Amino acid sequence: MPSEYRLKRRVQFYETDMAGIAHFSWFFRYMEEAEHAMWREVGLSIAGGSGVGWPRVEAAFEYLRPLKFEDEFEIHLRIIAKDARTITYEAIVSKDETRVATGRMTVKCVSKKPGEQMHSIDIPPEIDAVFQVAP
Repeated sequence: MPSEYRLKRRVQFYETDMAGIAHFSWFFRYMEEAEHAMWREVGLSIAGGSGVGWPRVEAAFEYLRPLKFEDEFEIHLRIIAKDARTITYEAIVSKDETRVATGRMTVKCVSKKPGEQMHSIDIPPEIDAVFQVAP
């Protein structure tokens, strides 16, 4: 049962600003990319089409060092908290084992059935059983 996932990546040109540094907004995308890869690793999709959705209800990053065009880096994603309706991730972005940024994101399980207003629900048992809080 996964509680952690590591994703290796490279900064693309279109992700950088005029100084050649990865734009701050891309770090949220990197974290989300690692989240989606974690779900795929266990045979699930965060957009599974089962009438359940996972909106982001909180997200933040602390930036320590820049990433530049063509830098190779790693996103280490861990589940740091989970309750009946939410999962909270921590993402550590590092380059050559040096921490570049640390982020957090909380997602909430919601029902998103056609014709109904979206509302919070308990995490389905088949998903709840798969993801655990990292030790």
